[in-house]
Amino acid sequence: MILPALMLPLLIIVGIYLLSGLRVVKQYERGVILTLGKYSSTRTPGLTWLLTGFQTINKVDIRVTTVDVPQQEAITKDNVPVGINAVVYFNVEKAESATLEVRDYTYAISQYAMAALRDVIGGVELDELLTAREKTAVEIKNIIDQATTNWGVNVSDVKIQDIEIPADMKRAMAKQAESERERRAIIIKAQGEIQAAENISKAAALLSTVPGALSLRTLQTMEKLQADPSKMTIFAVPVEIMDGIRTLASGRKIQ
Repeated sequence: MILPALMLPLLIIVGIYLLSGLRVVKQYERGVILTLGKYSSTRTPGLTWLLTGFQTINKVDIRVTTVDVPQQEAITKDNVPVGINAVVYFNVEKAESATLEVRDYTYAISQYAMAALRDVIGGVELDELLTAREKTAVEIKNIIDQATTNWGVNVSDVKIQDIEIPADMKRAMAKQAESERERRAIIIKAQGEIQAAENISKAAALLSTVPGALSLRTLQTMEKLQADPSKMTIFAVPVEIMDGIRTLASGRKIQ
């Protein structure tokens, strides 16, 4: 009678022990198992069981995570002080390395990104930084990625958000941009005048080859001007007519 009486509490204790070892690893997680403090396995998503008291589980999120890099003060290659901040996108590829090789990989990536940001900015000029922002971001990404490979972390992208430059530099750049716009406007206007002059020259040459064409064109112009009788029209006599009058007058004088 004593043995059956002890079996029930023993079964209850064993049942509680077995249930206490159940763990659920979510789809976006990996479970790193340490047995007596030593790495033993990595569990995939689903229901898993641990030896309570002998094993522990560290769940690692493998989704893409972002880290904001606070604004860093740096000096470009051409000695211009700038303030720049960025965002780093990364995800864990090897959960066991992210657990065993680094204490806090998110904080470590943030610190490494700040140092890489200052180093890269110091090696480029301001114009290159402003016009080739993506190229600069790729260089920063490569530097961070090399350091985080041993941590089982993959840096997928780095985005430079804001670039702050001194106020006097902004004014100088605005003046330069305005001068460039004025220069382009002058060039476009000059090209338009050249094209207009070429077209007028071609039209004049064509009209001079057709008898009466110039007179017909003059009559068409007068017809358009008569559409508004309230306006005064000054008629310019064509050069051909004036030449004809001069020739006729010269002939009469000779006679």
